[in-house]
Amino acid sequence: MKSILIGIAGGTASGKTSVAKKVSDTFGVSNQVFIIAQDSYYKDLGHLPMEKRHHVNFDHPDSMDTDLLVQHLTSAIKGHTVDIPLYDYKSHTRSKEVIRMAPHKIIILEGILILENARLRDLMDIKVFVDTDDDIRLIRRIQRDIAERGFSLESVIRMYENSVKPMHLQFVEPSKRYADMIIPRGVENTVGVDILMTKIDALLKT
Repeated sequence: MKSILIGIAGGTASGKTSVAKKVSDTFGVSNQVFIIAQDSYYKDLGHLPMEKRHHVNFDHPDSMDTDLLVQHLTSAIKGHTVDIPLYDYKSHTRSKEVIRMAPHKIIILEGILILENARLRDLMDIKVFVDTDDDIRLIRRIQRDIAERGFSLESVIRMYENSVKPMHLQFVEPSKRYADMIIPRGVENTVGVDILMTKIDALLKT
C-alpha cells in the first residue's frame, strides 16, 4: 500500500494542527490518517550544556534532523512501519520512547519549515500553507508556550523577536510559493478546508 502524503505548513501557531486534525476527523475511519509533527524531528541537543541549548535557533532549518525525517517518510509512504521520535521541549533532547507508526492510507506532515525543503516537497502529494495574521499567531504562541511548554512570558516574547519572526520572514513566508493550496485563517475558512477534503477524497479513489 502506497500512502498519500499531505504537507501542511504555515507560521508558528497559524492553525496547521487544527487543519490536520480536521482532515483526520474526516478521513480517520479505521485509522486511515496519521499526523507527524515536524517538531518531533528537532535535533537532540543532549551533547550541549543546558545554557547553550536555550540559545539554539529552533526556527532555522538547521535545527531539524531532516535526513531522518526524509528517511522515515520515504519508508512510511511505501507502507513500512516507522518509529517516530518524541522530543522533550524542556530539555531539548529526544526521549528514549518512540511512537510506532503502522501503515496508514493518509500521512499528514505538519510544520513551519516543511515546504522550505525540496526533498520534503518532492515526497508530498498535496502541499498546503495555512496563512494567518501575525498578531493572532503571536497571541496563540504565547498562550501555547506558557501553558503547554512551561515557558515564561518574557522568554516567549524574546524568542519571538530574536528568532521566530526573523526566521518566518526568511524561510517560512517565502515557502508559501510552493504550496498547491493557501488556506487563510485555517479551519475558520470552511470553503478552503472543504476544497482540501475534496482533493484528498479524489486521490483516495485513484
